[in-house]
Amino acid sequence: MIEKLAIIAGSGDYPRLLVEGAHKAGVPQVDVVAIKGSTSRRTALAADHVRWFTLRESIASLRKLASEGYDGVIMAGQISPMSIFRGGFDREIQKWLDELKVKNAHTIFGKLIEKLGQMGLKVLPASLFMDDSMPGVGRLTARDLTAQEASDIEHAKKVAHDMGLHDVGQTVMVRDGMVLAVEAFEGTNAAIKRGGKLSRGGGSIVYKAARDGHDFRFDIPVIGLKTLKTMHKAGATAIAFQAGRQIVLQKDKVLAYANKHSIAIVGVESGLPPAPLRP
Repeated sequence: MIEKLAIIAGSGDYPRLLVEGAHKAGVPQVDVVAIKGSTSRRTALAADHVRWFTLRESIASLRKLASEGYDGVIMAGQISPMSIFRGGFDREIQKWLDELKVKNAHTIFGKLIEKLGQMGLKVLPASLFMDDSMPGVGRLTARDLTAQEASDIEHAKKVAHDMGLHDVGQTVMVRDGMVLAVEAFEGTNAAIKRGGKLSRGGGSIVYKAARDGHDFRFDIPVIGLKTLKTMHKAGATAIAFQAGRQIVLQKDKVLAYANKHSIAIVGVESGLPPAPLRP
């Protein structure tokens, strides 16, 4: 059992839902390490205790955290990828990043987890306690997939698998058997916008997947209301994801928006282990 948990919180609703999920699961103390300019006030208010810091204060804050006897830490929420290239972190972390010959989610966060471990901090999977936001197999929306959408999703699954071998990204956008976009470092929504420029009238699908052997301590696939709004503007009519390996934020709002705009959302079987929900 975890008695004392710290959440290093980026932006968005994910960290707040994680705090609430941990409390619901019976964790007595859930504290937030909040990033100024990123972490929402709602996340801070949900925590038992909160400490604010800037990216340039990262090392000092993490070492302070390591001295306070936490059973584990979870990294949740977004930090702008461009912070990595713009020198947003303090010098020590920036030096770690500069040493990496290949920069992607696994190498960058893998290095961070390694350094946190050296400090005495045990990093736990970001999927823990997210039971209410982790759908299983099947359709979530009123509308089911069309035959063409289902075919495109099968094609996207193969492309996403090969992308995962090289840590390229998690998102693929397909229409009528043509790959319109694959996610690189720009993130899901930017990839969907890029693919939408080629869609010509809509009807494309979006597929998100975590690679085989994915480390759920970071970078777990997430969709939310912003994803659905971006899809609608880009003409995408369906989104599929790996059941038990994908977070759906603000699920009620996401499903209401999807049903209003006739967007199909489905969880598909991946044949891979589900993300852990308990330590």
